Amino acid sequence: MTPTALALVLFAALLHAGWNAMVKAMDDRAGVLAAVSAAHAVLGLILVLSFPLPAIASWPSIAASTLLHYGYYILLFCAYRLGDLSQVYPISRGLAPAVVALSAVALIGESLAPLGWIGVACVSVGVTILALQKGAVQASRAAVLFAICLGMLIAAYSVADGIGVRRSGNAFSYMGWLFLLEFPVPLTIALIRRQTGGGFSPRVLGIGAIGGIAAVSAYGIVLYVKTIAPLGAVSAVRESSVIFAALIGILWFGERPIAARLLAAAVVSVGVMTIASS
Repeated sequence: MTPTALALVLFAALLHAGWNAMVKAMDDRAGVLAAVSAAHAVLGLILVLSFPLPAIASWPSIAASTLLHYGYYILLFCAYRLGDLSQVYPISRGLAPAVVALSAVALIGESLAPLGWIGVACVSVGVTILALQKGAVQASRAAVLFAICLGMLIAAYSVADGIGVRRSGNAFSYMGWLFLLEFPVPLTIALIRRQTGGGFSPRVLGIGAIGGIAAVSAYGIVLYVKTIAPLGAVSAVRESSVIFAALIGILWFGERPIAARLLAAAVVSVGVMTIASS
């Protein structure tokens, strides 16, 4: 992975951790997720109107990733309703790097150098340390199960998008349709709120819009880098967002324990540097 690709993915990871911190800070998480997905759809419409259709070969990936993202939002809501964000997030994100790397080998014959595999392993170990920190063992079994399923979905759409964006002929066209097809998510949440007599506060919509811009930027960057770097390496560096989230938790939310989080951050940092050097 080139220094430019590495810097882009690390920036995307920081953006992703930032918008997840916004979700954690809000009581109305469904409302924030609705606003985030609405921002995706709006930007997607702009991209769709600005760029030509992606190549036909990429549409199966767009369809698969869209359906997987619908499942992602459902599992995300269920997992956060039953478990703590600081445990659900690292468990779900930590599964992805190894699964994506192995899937890339099986599906498209794309493997990493030995140092790259060591780096992926370091990232996964670091995230596991964070997931198994003090208090995690008391987490709801249902929440852990949802988090594991969530991790498998993340890996699945990461591979689908990695293949699809390379076949699309234009990364922005691919992003546009992928983001636009998220419109049923905010629409469904809005209809449910209307039927139950609820609504969305301006603060929730504002925070969600900011989070949506960060989320769109983060995933757009990742999709682009997947066209110039190995999928397994991109996924591993991408999941350093877990460490950014842990540090935000220490500084912003006062989460503890500090030692386990810093150890996990150090192990992931070694993994990221190993991937970069490979």
